[in-house]
Amino acid sequence: MTTIEKFEVRNRWTNAVQFTAEISVTPEMTPSIKLGLAVKWGRRSGSDLSGANLSGADLRGADLSGSDLSGADLSGAYLRGSDLSGANLSGADLSGAYLSGSDLSGSDLSGADLRGAYLRDSDLSGAYLSGADLRGAPIIPNIHQRVYEAASQPGALNMRDWHTCDTTHCRAGWVVALAGEEGKALEERIGTSAAASLIYLASDPAIGKFPSFYCDDATALADMKLRAEQEAAKC
Repeated sequence: MTTIEKFEVRNRWTNAVQFTAEISVTPEMTPSIKLGLAVKWGRRSGSDLSGANLSGADLRGADLSGSDLSGADLSGAYLRGSDLSGANLSGADLSGAYLSGSDLSGSDLSGADLRGAYLRDSDLSGAYLSGADLRGAPIIPNIHQRVYEAASQPGALNMRDWHTCDTTHCRAGWVVALAGEEGKALEERIGTSAAASLIYLASDPAIGKFPSFYCDDATALADMKLRAEQEAAKC
C-alpha cells in the first residue's frame, strides 16, 4: 500500500529543517530510500540542498546534474550510476560514498572529502578537485612533462582504450602506468579514470580543472603538450 509521507530534510550543521518533501512510500521502504526520494523531490521542486544532511541516502541513478550540493553530507550515500555532472559539491562530505559508474564530469569537488569513496568507473573528466581530500594516491614528479614525453612517442597514445599494450595507453592509462605498482593497485581498486584523476591531483595539487579522458588523440596530446610546457616554465 502506497501512502504520502512528509519527510524532513535537515541541515547538517544546525539540524534545522531545510525543506519538507512529500513522497510516496510503502511499508518496506528503508530510511535511506525515503531520504533519497526526498532529495529527488527537493531537486525537482528547487529546494535548497546545500549543506543538507543526506548521509546514507539511496540515490542510485539519480539525476542531480547541476545541483548545488555544496557542503552537503553525502557520507556513505549510495550514488551508483548517478548523474552529478556540473554539480557543485565543493566542501561536501563524500567519505565512504559509493559512486561507481557515476558521472562527475565538470563538477566542483574542491575541498570535498572523498576518503574511502568508491569511484570505480566514475567519470571525473573536467572536474575541479583542488583541495579535495584524496589521500593515498601516488605522486609522479613533473607529471605533465612525464606524461607528455611518454604519450608523444610514435604509436604510444590511443584514446579509445585505457590500455592497448605495455607501450600504448590512453592519457589516463599513461598516468596509471607511470605511477608504477602503486598506480596499478589504485586502478584495480577504483578504476582507470578515477585513479588517474587522483594521481594527477596528488602530483599537481594546483591542477584546477581536470583534463578529459574521453577526447580524441590530437586534442589530448595538444593539452598534454601545453601543460608540460607550463610546468617546465615554472622550474
